[in-house]
Amino acid sequence: MASNVKVYTFEEVAKHNNKKTCWIIVSGKVYDVTPFLEDHPGGDEVLISSTDRDATDGFEFVDHSDSAKEMMKKYYIGDFDKPAVPVKQNRNPPPQQNQSPGFTIKILQFLVPLLSLGLAFGLQYFGKRG
Repeated sequence: MASNVKVYTFEEVAKHNNKKTCWIIVSGKVYDVTPFLEDHPGGDEVLISSTDRDATDGFEFVDHSDSAKEMMKKYYIGDFDKPAVPVKQNRNPPPQQNQSPGFTIKILQFLVPLLSLGLAFGLQYFGKRG
């Protein structure tokens, strides 16, 4: 029976990324969830947005019920070829080494009025004493 299981590459699965044909990867298995899009409690966009990656972490994070996990069996279409997963590039820019001038300006916008107010109170207080 295991020899009849179709093995899909990431490229094959990634082609099915819309409402007409939606495949996802969960726990090394490929599921055609197209018929379930309208019934998914989280909405179809949750499933469609999971087509460009292994959705295992997202699926486990939600902590789906046992009945939801059982329901997945009817959408199973094959296994996933794990070595075919492309390496994702880090899209976040590297952290800045020093703070931007905007930060300094915001601090000054807070401190200058505060110091001015303190100076005004100090002059008024000491001016009345002497």
